Amino acid sequence: MALDLTSFAAALKQHYTAERVENMVYMDNPLLAMVAKMEGFGGKNLPIPIIYGNPQGRSADFSTAKANKGNSKLKDFVLTRDKDYSLASIDNETLDASKGDSNAFMEAATTEIDGAIHSITRSLAVALYRSGSGSIGQIAATTNVATNTLELSDVEEVTNFEVGMVLTFSTTDGGGTVEVGSVTIDGVDRDAGTITTDAVLNVAVPTIAPLDFIFVEGDYDAKIKGLDAWIPETAPTAGDNFFSVDRSSDATRLGGIRYDGSAEPIEESLVNGASRAGREGAKVDTCFLSYEKYADLENALGSKVQYIEHKQGDIGFRGIMIHGPRGPIKVIPDQNCPNDTAYMLTMSSWRLYSLGKCPKILDSDGLRMLRENDADAVEVRVGYYAQLGCRAPGWNVRVKLA
Repeated sequence: MALDLTSFAAALKQHYTAERVENMVYMDNPLLAMVAKMEGFGGKNLPIPIIYGNPQGRSADFSTAKANKGNSKLKDFVLTRDKDYSLASIDNETLDASKGDSNAFMEAATTEIDGAIHSITRSLAVALYRSGSGSIGQIAATTNVATNTLELSDVEEVTNFEVGMVLTFSTTDGGGTVEVGSVTIDGVDRDAGTITTDAVLNVAVPTIAPLDFIFVEGDYDAKIKGLDAWIPETAPTAGDNFFSVDRSSDATRLGGIRYDGSAEPIEESLVNGASRAGREGAKVDTCFLSYEKYADLENALGSKVQYIEHKQGDIGFRGIMIHGPRGPIKVIPDQNCPNDTAYMLTMSSWRLYSLGKCPKILDSDGLRMLRENDADAVEVRVGYYAQLGCRAPGWNVRVKLA
């Protein structure tokens, strides 16, 4: 019997169970896999209370202690959700051509749907490391914008780009404006870290210039606030307003620890970063860095390297064990981590808060496939509504690497 749209939607529901989507999402994204999840982020916002100072009514003299008595210092990070979407279209001719063969019918659809899930997963996994600005790279200073070849400042960020992406640009990494115009990626050279576009850069985007930041169209200042936002490179100053909190009153406890290890061998920078965390009472347990820096660490340790296998459900990640002042630390490579930074985290302090699964097939109306009104096709929508949160920023370290 030939499948119709209703029966096929039911087949999709059986095929794309929560467990299967979860496995597709987490396979090559360690931080996304390992961060704890809270999928009940309903309501308008979610306050995360932080105690960053204890009462200071203490003195060797009772009268002085009583006179100086005060309350605990408390602030609330008021989280709001950010959204992300990925859509897949399947033309009706392809579906009709495979009717009568349920396996072929399913295969025709899952290629596109799997691709949409993978696309939004990469978007989420990259965003977990970034500031929320939406940037996925920066144009190299050596780029000739009078051509259609764009060079990246950091070759390692080439993993953030795919053929078919529509790119926009800005002189600022968030907080500014998007330049007029866009280009579409026609090719990616993953060895050289260059991108070929469908038009000459300064023709499609007249104001484009080297060192501009790069965004997928629609992402500017619209992504979730990742590690770069919670532990910024520069300590928060007066007027900082991060989820309704001015973090300048205690930039470490409210804005994380920064350690500059750029002048040190990588193994020393990580141990020293962990020591800095120990001084603040933190016990970091997991470190994420890029594959290039992971290789540097592996080579530096030589015969002393200790490999580990971290299991997250039925998914595993290989890493290296190093020893900090407060215990062992798992070092895991992640393609989404910026190349010049290592994040040494106390994983119990982090949550990915979402409204339902993150990501998920959007089917609140019960329909997993929709007829398109302007094309001979059907559409599947994938998305999420989520935010990253931290209950103890001061227990986490951002290490600047050489």
